[in-house]
Amino acid sequence: MAIFLTADSKVIVQGMTGSEGTKHTTRMLASGTNVVGGVNPRKAGTTVDFPGADGSSVEVPVFGTVADAVGKTGADVSVIFVPPAHTKAAVVEAVDAGVPLVVIITEGVPVADTAEFFAYAQDKGVRLVGPNCPGLISPGKSNVGIIPADISGPGRIGLVSKSGTLTYQMMYELRDFGFSSAVGIGGDPIIGTTHIDALAAFEADPETDLIVMIGEIGGDAEERAAAFIQEHVTKPVVGYVAGFTAPEGKTMGHAGAIVSGSSGTAQAKKEALEAAGVKVGKTPSETAALARELLSR
Repeated sequence: MAIFLTADSKVIVQGMTGSEGTKHTTRMLASGTNVVGGVNPRKAGTTVDFPGADGSSVEVPVFGTVADAVGKTGADVSVIFVPPAHTKAAVVEAVDAGVPLVVIITEGVPVADTAEFFAYAQDKGVRLVGPNCPGLISPGKSNVGIIPADISGPGRIGLVSKSGTLTYQMMYELRDFGFSSAVGIGGDPIIGTTHIDALAAFEADPETDLIVMIGEIGGDAEERAAAFIQEHVTKPVVGYVAGFTAPEGKTMGHAGAIVSGSSGTAQAKKEALEAAGVKVGKTPSETAALARELLSR
């Protein structure tokens, strides 16, 4: 199994004909993702040729609206590669079309826009991943977003991470064990899927044996995740918190990563996670070593 994304997922790409959309649609198809269409009102009725996973040519149709794409293909996942100014409209369109999973890669989305479309999606029962995230991958099944598909294969580790690059590093370091799913949730102040959402899904997934959770300084998401782990997670969890050397009062990297006093520091998060029974590494490589030790028992 996998969480959120499976081999049966039918994916459409909003912004497929743009430079980023084209590049990453090519990569998604090459990794075996079932991309069934793109959306661009100006190019409705056309097709785009992409190389498929087996090297053959794949013609992907372009639709004028998400609703049309869903009606014609049965798509149940949309991934969004559109500029920040148009992201809110793209998400609302996908939600209105009844797409149950919407993955928002775009960075720089205004927080007010995210707050608005997040509330709208919640009201409609639609799961969002992102914005400002690398997407998610269930290796060997489907890959939606920008996570490289060739750095790891299928396995029994579940990974949830705020950081895109640390997602890639952890997948590479534990490539000999493999992953059930890896979810890059993004580091903006408001995100559609949280650590807790992914932890709950991995806890319920019979093919996930161990969970790796990557957080970063700022906010209290990791402390809330620690409380959830203590109450609801029975599987072993290994963690890493980026930002031990960050100076107080500075915003580091993601928009959500700001430290004020002791609140939101890497040390405070580490202590909360360890109190919940999570083994926390001081570096990504040490975190991978902790996971490897648990998996090898």
